[in-house]
Amino acid sequence: MQKDLNKLTEREKCELGMLYDANYSEETVKLRLKCQELCYDFNQIRPSDLKKQEEQIRKIVGKCGKSPVITAPFHCDNGFNIELGDYFYANYNLIILDGAKVTVGDHVFIAPNCCISTAGHPLDAKRRNQGLEYAFPVTIGSNVWIGANVCILPGVTIGEGAVIGAGSVVNKDIPPYTVAVGNPCKVLRKITDNDILKYS
Repeated sequence: MQKDLNKLTEREKCELGMLYDANYSEETVKLRLKCQELCYDFNQIRPSDLKKQEEQIRKIVGKCGKSPVITAPFHCDNGFNIELGDYFYANYNLIILDGAKVTVGDHVFIAPNCCISTAGHPLDAKRRNQGLEYAFPVTIGSNVWIGANVCILPGVTIGEGAVIGAGSVVNKDIPPYTVAVGNPCKVLRKITDNDILKYS
């Protein structure tokens, strides 16, 4: 078994959720640099040129639904690991560290200064200093609203219709149709039909 593991590329190790060389592997660095160049080009597009912005978003991410809007600046690691549903909207300064898959449903709103990170590091300094990382997938359901300055950590699933309060650090799964907030992020209550009446 150990022999087979030694034959894996760093990309394959990453996909299996194993520690992989994220900093010194030529393959990994090359993929990340390509994505950084694409993000750089996106961030230079004039704000009024919405058509060109959408065209560039589709060059960056692996899968993209209808009418994506991302307000520059935007940064991600690989791009090809990101899947966006229909009518995705992200405000200024979205960062997605997509060593592993990041799957986002339809009608997801993300406020400014948010970070979605699939990447983590070993706690021991010896392996961390060798450039080793791990990456666990993040899933965000449809109709989710994520407030400003939220950090979503590796391996998290946010259920459909959930609302994440500003400044939260999401380190565990959040159930559907709930309001959750805090560091660490915790469920405050369910979203009910009464919430519709609030704005009547």
